[in-house]
Amino acid sequence: MKPAKFDYHAPTTFEAAVALLQDYNGEARLLAGGQSLLPMMNFRLITPAALVDLNRIPNADYVRSDNGILRIGAMTRHRALEFSPLVAEHLPLLTEAIRLVAHLPIRSRGTIGGSLALADPAAELPMLLQVLEGEVLAQGPNGTRVIKSSDLFEGIMTTNLAPDEIIIEVRFPTLSPHVGFAVEEYARRRGDFAIAAISVVIEYAGTQCRKARLATAGVGSMSIRLTAAEAELEGSGLEDEAIDAAAAKAADQVSPQTDLHATADYRRHLTGILTGRALRRARSMH
Repeated sequence: MKPAKFDYHAPTTFEAAVALLQDYNGEARLLAGGQSLLPMMNFRLITPAALVDLNRIPNADYVRSDNGILRIGAMTRHRALEFSPLVAEHLPLLTEAIRLVAHLPIRSRGTIGGSLALADPAAELPMLLQVLEGEVLAQGPNGTRVIKSSDLFEGIMTTNLAPDEIIIEVRFPTLSPHVGFAVEEYARRRGDFAIAAISVVIEYAGTQCRKARLATAGVGSMSIRLTAAEAELEGSGLEDEAIDAAAAKAADQVSPQTDLHATADYRRHLTGILTGRALRRARSMH
């Protein structure tokens, strides 16, 4: 199929792009990598009045280290993150996880800002933003604002972004050397969206768990932090019994749905299994 007719604009600044979004009063869509948007348009699942192409905006793709924060331009391609020395040095979990994103052609075009704005609950990057406690900088008609990971996602493909706001930068605190981390994912085929995925960051104080962060993909309407499992680890440590208890609490906390790929019960079971695997891998790094 072909998409419905639409207007096309290619602004050269984010301010101009925001103005176009206002002009179309919610009926325009942003084009970054287009790896999800264009197929949806071809199947006429969405029929925007206009596309606002962000690819002509200069200097919107970068990776910079700034006083303990890794700043990533929203138009940075997944492939650039995969091979970035700064990401490998300061956010090795992101390096590991980005390799699970789709296939090479999609990673070569898809952008970090586009993935987060789409907010697909089975995608890896929303999960990574949660577990790494990142934030996004959004440009709107009244300037910029920072949206924390805990506030960005609101439901299936729904975010806190206003219709006339654009993610222009993604920020992650760099990982301390005193952490363990892992991502575990199950998909039908390599490169498919996750049926279930778990990412883990463990901060150590000696042999104890000072802080635990666990986040999901594929097992609910949006990525969430597994707060009950985190509390279990912070209170009981990282022995096998505590990990098993945390995995059970992780499975209890998620609210997956049944679809063509898996039942809700199977996704809940996978959540527990993957949580246990990820925690043991993270523990082995200490």
